[in-house]
Amino acid sequence: MPPRRMKVGVQENISRSNLLVVLVGTRNPLNIGAAARAMLNFGFTRLRVVNPYEVAFREARSAVGAREILETAEEYKTVGEAVADCRLVVGTTSVGHRELAHTLRRLEHGAALVRRQMQSAPVALLFGSEKFGLTNDDLSHCHWLLRIATADQEHSMNLGQAVAVCLYELTHTKARAAGVRQRRRATAAENEQITELLLEVLRSSGYLNPVTAGSTENKVRRLVRRLDLSAQDAPVLLGMMRQMRWKLGDDER
Repeated sequence: MPPRRMKVGVQENISRSNLLVVLVGTRNPLNIGAAARAMLNFGFTRLRVVNPYEVAFREARSAVGAREILETAEEYKTVGEAVADCRLVVGTTSVGHRELAHTLRRLEHGAALVRRQMQSAPVALLFGSEKFGLTNDDLSHCHWLLRIATADQEHSMNLGQAVAVCLYELTHTKARAAGVRQRRRATAAENEQITELLLEVLRSSGYLNPVTAGSTENKVRRLVRRLDLSAQDAPVLLGMMRQMRWKLGDDER
């Protein structure tokens, strides 16, 4: 059941209902409350949480005035489930010393792309845990990554502050190429279905090495997202994969 709309003190924009703030593995319920308050400030209401450490987050005192956002927040076991209905999935990162296998955009540039996609389809904006950020497995579900340019790149921002800065930029950034007809992307669920089917074919063909299977699966998942498949192309590719799976199974018999 979709969360109820709330009256907010900013100009209403119907596209805001297409943005999903997804908090992954958040450790402190106060940070979830702070994120909800930031969402209220900028007119966003759809909050999803993945495996929060504290089940009592819905009562966080830091969510001043944003109790309804916490009450209607949706809980999920995995990132894949949380973003399944989205056509664009963007992760946030402070970078630090980690090596990334994704396109990385500064907030001021990425916000325009997010806002443009919000005009026509759901977009998920992912934030990782306070201590570790998003894991490589979490990132494998993302099309690209976003970072906030700070003076000190060695330390990440507070989670609530990071949510607030991103949402502020989204509400004040003009979409590039406004008015251009947007291509309808495949959903995250369709991308994941293609990923799982491709991995199944790779296993049957003997391509996957059992020792490195975990890292290979993440690489394949990222590869599928980088293809940026359209809604029209996704079923075509799925049909190809199903045929290959059937043929491989037939050859084994």
